[in-house]
Amino acid sequence: MSFAKIYTRGVLGLDAPLIEVEVHISQGLPSLTMVGLAEAAVRESKDRVRSAILNSGFNFPTKRLTINLAPADLPKDGARLDLAIALGILIASDQLPEHSTAGLEFIGELALDGQLRPTTGTLSIAIACQQAGHQLMLPAENAPEAAKLSDFAVFAAHNLTQVCQHLNQTDLLVPYVITAEHAFEPSSLDLADVKGQLRPRRALEIAAAGGHSLLFKGPPGTGKTLLASRLAGILPPLDLNENLEVARIYSVANVPHAFGTRPFRAPHHTASAIALVGGGSQPKPGEITLAHLGVLFLDELPEFDRKVLEVLRQPLESKQIVISRASRQMTFPANFQLIAAMNPCPCGYAFHQDQRCQCSALSIQRYQNRISGPLLDRIDLHIDVPPLPAEELQSRIPAENSATVRARVIQAYEQQIKRQGMLNSALSPQGLEQYAYLNPQAQQILSLAQQRLNLSARGYHRVLRVARTIADLNLSLNIESAHITEALSYRGATQ
Repeated sequence: MSFAKIYTRGVLGLDAPLIEVEVHISQGLPSLTMVGLAEAAVRESKDRVRSAILNSGFNFPTKRLTINLAPADLPKDGARLDLAIALGILIASDQLPEHSTAGLEFIGELALDGQLRPTTGTLSIAIACQQAGHQLMLPAENAPEAAKLSDFAVFAAHNLTQVCQHLNQTDLLVPYVITAEHAFEPSSLDLADVKGQLRPRRALEIAAAGGHSLLFKGPPGTGKTLLASRLAGILPPLDLNENLEVARIYSVANVPHAFGTRPFRAPHHTASAIALVGGGSQPKPGEITLAHLGVLFLDELPEFDRKVLEVLRQPLESKQIVISRASRQMTFPANFQLIAAMNPCPCGYAFHQDQRCQCSALSIQRYQNRISGPLLDRIDLHIDVPPLPAEELQSRIPAENSATVRARVIQAYEQQIKRQGMLNSALSPQGLEQYAYLNPQAQQILSLAQQRLNLSARGYHRVLRVARTIADLNLSLNIESAHITEALSYRGATQ
């Protein structure tokens, strides 16, 4: 046989499109031509494949080889196509049976000695392969990631020789199975470490229960970062589908992440807009996508470039980011929970009781104006974090731990899912009309507050969402006046 077709997959955003590797051997001077919009790492595979085939005890054909990577208009990058190319050459040169690869897809980078090296995007590839009804052969180091899918056959190989022995049926590989199931592991960062700060702790609990965004504002050293770092530990655990969704993102981004844990991302304030939202010639996920179903913490919020912060406005509303390039668009999920912290002025001590601040009123205004009104309007809760007196810091009375708070958060979370199928932060205006019922007194309080605080329509709806979450934490069917009053107190004078 002089022709072979092998199935493999590329990675495009979070998708894994099918790639057909077609190999044709014809008479002529020895040469190898590769077509199909292959980038540098793919074009270089011919040298890796040649050495791997020879060092695995096979013959490399001394004829004219043409390798086509279809579809021709899909860019192919990375070295994950090496294994499929090598098998195509071996089948086309009659060194492997013609139909031995039926129902199988192959990914993996080849070393010069024939060893298989791991590749990126494994989980996306495995999901697409499962949907196509195929089995997957891949490097052994990638097998635990792909085997997280249920009812899916994954074959793990260490080298090209093992793959060929399996296809020749001389030494069959058994499907890789994960023996130990993942168990939820609570965060080691416990809320019990936070002394005092009852109001910020309450706001953190509300944010966790309803998926709300939160801004901590206060002088240095009052515990803003300490509080924010504890948020992931009081969030409900992810279910299996959510875990796979998060793992898929980190697989494509080639960033390590503990399966089963909520993401917590804290980019430095020097991060660029592309680092935050994603991009590049072959777009990769940015920080807001890596924080999907988890927490994005922006410390020293005014120190971020204003243009960088403005890119958050659309994802905060739509829960996704669309990256456009000349040839295509890619959509990445961005359902993150924004937590931010800032000082009240450049030195950090404005309005502090010991009068240390030397900043002028104009410099304070300029500092606070680095954050635009539209972005602030999209943050649900605005909380001042005051300095603690020495007595509270020295107190031996134990504070509530994360497990206790998480139990209340999960109870409120389950109420929302049962009632409306989503968190309160995701409720549309129509959903608020249906699920956020106000009694007459609460309506009157909210109407008066809208006038005095000059709330925008977005701000009005966000107050309702927060009030609905407070009612859920209090196990209340309807929103009472106390719930509206507390929600309004978190809106602050910044609006």
